[in-house]
Amino acid sequence: MKTCFALVAAIAFAASAARADVKPASIFTDHLVLQQGKQTAIWGTADAGEKVTVTLGKQTQTAAAGADGKWLINLKDLSADTGAGPFDLVIAGSNTVTFKDVYVGEVWLCSGQSNMDFTVVNTPKYRFAGVANMAEEVKNANYPKIRMFSGEYQKSYQPQTSVKGIWKTVTPENVPEMSAIGYFFARDLQKELKVPVGIVTETFGASCAEAWVSRDALDAVPAFKPWLATFDTLYKNYQQTPTGKDPVQDQHNPTVMYNGMIAPIIPFTVKGVLWYQGESIAKPLASFPLVNETLVKDWRARWGNPDMPFYFCQLAGQQAASNRPEVREAQAALLSVPHTAMAVTTDIGEAKNVHPKNKQDVGDRLTRIALANTYGKKIEYSGPVYESMKVEGTAIRLSFTHVSGGLVAKGGELKDFTIAGKDGKFVPATARIDKETIVVSSPDVAAPANVRYAWEQFPETANLYNTDALPAPQFRTDKP
Repeated sequence: MKTCFALVAAIAFAASAARADVKPASIFTDHLVLQQGKQTAIWGTADAGEKVTVTLGKQTQTAAAGADGKWLINLKDLSADTGAGPFDLVIAGSNTVTFKDVYVGEVWLCSGQSNMDFTVVNTPKYRFAGVANMAEEVKNANYPKIRMFSGEYQKSYQPQTSVKGIWKTVTPENVPEMSAIGYFFARDLQKELKVPVGIVTETFGASCAEAWVSRDALDAVPAFKPWLATFDTLYKNYQQTPTGKDPVQDQHNPTVMYNGMIAPIIPFTVKGVLWYQGESIAKPLASFPLVNETLVKDWRARWGNPDMPFYFCQLAGQQAASNRPEVREAQAALLSVPHTAMAVTTDIGEAKNVHPKNKQDVGDRLTRIALANTYGKKIEYSGPVYESMKVEGTAIRLSFTHVSGGLVAKGGELKDFTIAGKDGKFVPATARIDKETIVVSSPDVAAPANVRYAWEQFPETANLYNTDALPAPQFRTDKP
């Protein structure tokens, strides 16, 4: 009889071991926020052909796992109506998984390198971080309907299906190691929209833009094929003779961050992307605009959303070659891609610190961009942007967009303008506001040809703003 019981138990154990439990993707945990107003993807793995049911509130959707064991269910028309939630997200098949304290609202992905990774507090893990007015910010961080998922660092040669991390509610205990820009953006956004806000943070310090792009997208661009070939050779050589640094663990190499940290969260439904990257450029600067454009198009294709908002930060001022004006100019080239916008941070940099502590203004400027461009609020979201020039005798008149409230010289007369003739020798210039234009001249340039504004690494005296206190990005009229 004991033998019979043992045999039955062994058979039952073997059957249980052979069965694959329904397993949701790693981004689903307690306290998550789901995107409202569109189809919201829930996915994972199970036995091939297994029926999987997802329930949130009054909505239930069902699908069967494919031959590869993957399943995906779209919840429809979720709404963040005032007072709705929290919910249980129940995923059931041969087993049941329940996630507690789930809200529906607005979800944004924050990605890039260390300034997006920069946390509210400087902790042992984030020694470089810590925002201005840190103690007060932590004390006041009590927003039960703002949550953040912070993906653990992970690089890979092949696309991964999971990334470690959990959703956390914004509290004084949890906020210290949250992305500061992500937190301030969410806080400001919630104040305006009055709905739950979720932030998905996938970041890694000193990472290059091409590290966040998929292999297929890079391989489709002839200019990037040699980059992949070089990386593949390094990878192959390391596999054969592991001496030196593993090229996969080098965040400057193509695809490694995409594979490790972006692939696992696709197709988690987000409203848009916030991006901060540019200090690390391993390839020629001339390639940088194309890399950025490729990244945006790649992510939009992967999420199946060709108009997905992509809002990015231009580098803050700093006395370092990595922050030279040509880099900021290359960043701004992305504005030619539809549904993008740029938060200018030139005026809030620190001369000797690549990680400026004023992340509150960065969050505010990104929030303005999102409110105006994504949520239809009638507010200004950009400082004055150079549009055109006209030579008028011994002066040059500059015209701008985003000046509906007028131009402002913050703190006195306009500064940091230079002017040159056809010889290209720029000298300090006098600049004055004339209604919605600026007139620039110098007694040393009788026949002016071009003007530059704030054209330096750390333009600490630049003071052109609009009446919404938003700074003008640096520019040159002699752009090659």
